[in-house]
Amino acid sequence: MNVALGGTFDPIHDGHRALFERAFELGDVTVGLTSDDLAPKTRHDQRHVRPFSERKSALADELAMLAADQEREWAVRELTEPTGIATEPQFDTLVVSPETETGGRRINEIREERGHDPLEIEVVPHVRAEDGDIISSTRIVEGEIDEHGNLTPNRTGRQNIS
Repeated sequence: MNVALGGTFDPIHDGHRALFERAFELGDVTVGLTSDDLAPKTRHDQRHVRPFSERKSALADELAMLAADQEREWAVRELTEPTGIATEPQFDTLVVSPETETGGRRINEIREERGHDPLEIEVVPHVRAEDGDIISSTRIVEGEIDEHGNLTPNRTGRQNIS
């Protein structure tokens, strides 16, 4: 099975790892990583996002470990539009988080318009932080939690530098 998922992944945290783990359970994985131009357009906040090359390197490290455990193939591709790679015919399944499930349905509409079979949409539940709220990259960047959801009251967030 060919599995797709996408995102900005900055920084990678346990919620992302849950998505990756589920994807590798299902098949070979292609991750669409938002381009430097697209990344700020997909954010609901105005925080700094690291350059594509840095995010891709960190993502490749994560994927390589998980793929080896599952004996799966993987690839990272640059996303230049929100619907990205998942509209391509070779994919069978799209792994999403609860907040991106609607985007998955839109991708299936586009696939139908193009004459492709719809994707199975696999929704992976949020991973919760120590305080019960969801783990998110924004919370990590702001210094509230670490990548595992532990509260970090004495930590400062990432500086908004370019």
